[in-house]
Amino acid sequence: MDPDSGIRAAIKEHWRASERGDIEAEHAVYAEDAVLDYPQSGERFRGRGVISAQRGGHAADRHFTLRRIVGGGDLWVSECVITYDGVPTVSVSVMEFAEGHVVHETQYFADLFAAPESRAALAERMPARGIGEA
Repeated sequence: MDPDSGIRAAIKEHWRASERGDIEAEHAVYAEDAVLDYPQSGERFRGRGVISAQRGGHAADRHFTLRRIVGGGDLWVSECVITYDGVPTVSVSVMEFAEGHVVHETQYFADLFAAPESRAALAERMPARGIGEA
């Protein structure tokens, strides 16, 4: 297996584990000293244990739908929809790898919004993509 295939498989497993609530498997992708940044809130979480603790303590009912994974080498991007208590939020995760583990992740979150009627003639609906199609 080439290195990119192994990393892609690890990222897919990360999101699958997130969906099934398997905290240990979800965080296996991270290096012990990984850093996670949330630019919108200005928070930085340092270390696999801290990253796991902040996610494991989340009170909301969460679900994850992976849209796609793109990348190669040490830089990978995942697009997914994270649903918190039934409210979907689009997320983009930028993961930087070293020696097969995430050493730095920056995760961006965006709320969904209704398309303006003024663009209706110009746009088409995006196809739905699920976790198996990434």
